[in-house]
Amino acid sequence: MLVKMDTYFDGEYWCARGTTEDVFTQSSTYDELLKNIKEAVSLHFEDELVKGKTIEILVMSEMEISRVPQIATS
Repeated sequence: MLVKMDTYFDGEYWCARGTTEDVFTQSSTYDELLKNIKEAVSLHFEDELVKGKTIEILVMSEMEISRVPQIATS
């Protein structure tokens, strides 16, 4: 099973929400968010995991790396 999670920064916290499953988590740092995603998905699909099913997580990120500087024109 593949679980897709969208991640984004809301200005205060890093957030993750499932695109096809009702899973949501947040944290102060992106590294912590990745750990929280694993925990939230594990809890959400606990019954399936007990049955031996494998769950893979695909994290899709929306983050600003840097702004492109404006070019001066003469």
